[in-house]
Amino acid sequence: MKKWILRNKKADVSALSVQTGLSKALCSLLVNRGHDTYEKITAFMTPEMGMMHSPMLMKDLESGCEIIFGHIKENKKIRIVGDYDVDGIISSYSFMIGLTRCGGRVDYDIPDRVADGYGINKRIIDKAIEDGIQLIITCDNGISAVDTVRYAADHGLTVIITDHHELQEELPPAHGIIDPKNPECDYPFKGLCGAGVVYKCIEYLYGKFNIPEKELHDLLQYTAIATVCDIVDLIDENRVIVSKGLEILNKTENLGLRSLMEVNGITDKKIGSYDLGFIIGPCLNAAGRLENAHLALDMLLAQESQTAKDLALRLKMLNDERKEKTENGIVKVMEQIKEKYYQDKIKVIYEADLHESIAGIVAGRAKDVFNRPVIVFTDTIEGAKGSGRSIEGYDIFAELSKHRRLFRKFGGHPMAAGLSLENSSIDLLRNLLNEDFPLEEEDLLELVRLDLFLPIKFITEGFIDEIDRMEPFGKSNSRPVFGAKNVKVQGAKIVGKKGNVIQLKIKDEADNLLDGIIFNETEEFNSYILNKFGQKDMDNMYLGYSNSIFIDIAYYPSINSFRGNRKIQAVIKHYK
Repeated sequence: MKKWILRNKKADVSALSVQTGLSKALCSLLVNRGHDTYEKITAFMTPEMGMMHSPMLMKDLESGCEIIFGHIKENKKIRIVGDYDVDGIISSYSFMIGLTRCGGRVDYDIPDRVADGYGINKRIIDKAIEDGIQLIITCDNGISAVDTVRYAADHGLTVIITDHHELQEELPPAHGIIDPKNPECDYPFKGLCGAGVVYKCIEYLYGKFNIPEKELHDLLQYTAIATVCDIVDLIDENRVIVSKGLEILNKTENLGLRSLMEVNGITDKKIGSYDLGFIIGPCLNAAGRLENAHLALDMLLAQESQTAKDLALRLKMLNDERKEKTENGIVKVMEQIKEKYYQDKIKVIYEADLHESIAGIVAGRAKDVFNRPVIVFTDTIEGAKGSGRSIEGYDIFAELSKHRRLFRKFGGHPMAAGLSLENSSIDLLRNLLNEDFPLEEEDLLELVRLDLFLPIKFITEGFIDEIDRMEPFGKSNSRPVFGAKNVKVQGAKIVGKKGNVIQLKIKDEADNLLDGIIFNETEEFNSYILNKFGQKDMDNMYLGYSNSIFIDIAYYPSINSFRGNRKIQAVIKHYK
């Protein structure tokens, strides 16, 4: 069951339409999303570099970067310590490019997901000492590495932490902690990903070394990938980063990225946020999941075309393998949930044979199906290792923090968390989390958020073009969803290789016709129509005969281009 919610804020839409030159429908939509003045609408619709905040406002950034500046000037060895996900890989790459351009003697290390686990660790410190490293800079990790940073300091290493994760009770004894989520940090935007924080550091250093601003802006294409893939809010600076980054990315000269686009067959189209989140990002991620993140970083750093192509092909193959493992893992986890834990408010699953690198993906998929928080544990040589994914209203980081005494390692944010514990503690954790679950049944209904009620007669190519100007879409700036009431279903047809697509012919009370399409809900839709309207009406609907089927739809409009033909269609997300 889903609950429809309509945004409905008041403003002088007619005046805003005249001032901005946008349609009343789009202005109404923007007002409902909080862009309720000419200035706010203009800023949102035309993100510009001038909207970026000064790096000087971020706590410890100036002092931390001055330490980096000093090590560069004194020709001391610097090591970047990143992470094995997209944000960590991109953060490491940006620091490598940026510090090298500043003249630094810099290299990198990334923990192995299986052998090391998340974040900077003792092995990395010992290797740095062995290699004569004098400064370690973390990116996208380090904020919870209290013991490891203390170990580094005890051995004479200087450590600067750049991170964006939530701070825990005790902070590491680093020489600088650059994290906008620090409560003592006055930086006006807290939503940067790890690569976004790194970008601000490089901005400061490029200023110190008088490096042209154009070279700084070139890094936006990489920061955009991390920003989309780390699923941070695409508002404020992040909207500028992704918008401007995509412009650069579509003309990228990076051999690795060009090769990755080529092997995935997306060189002949305009790259958008979807491609970052569902094609480029997963390939980068696959390296750290199934092999080693160094592969992805080496591809980005490649200076020879053949090397770049070979590494890009390897990443695609790893991602294909990851997809297969994921599908197999989802089947097993879904079976467990349905057989044992269907009534649980939070699903805590132990699947011993699941590859630990895909536990988070599987948890996310199960969360989407049941609209419940899900934690998936798998077996490792150090005990059980788990990844959690949450729903709106359930702060999984805060709830797990209540039981941190059970964990060996723990970290995350409100929507996702990673942890490890003894296998014998899984049942206890499941019971504790379910006994203390803070949400009511009403809170657990999946929400369908409607931006506007908009009859289908208002859908034109011009209006769709206006909506496209709202890109990039992502977290906190989702693709708009509209509602239309009392829509007549004139006909239907099941298509697709797997029979998982339904094409509809719909019309309004004024006989305005529109194509509709529903993905991956063939059985659900047929069951609904059958129960609501009966077998005869359902048969007539598929035969194109007269029927009495009227539904309300939640949809977004799009252009379907097929063999040179362009048709407007409504992609139906829900119906009732």
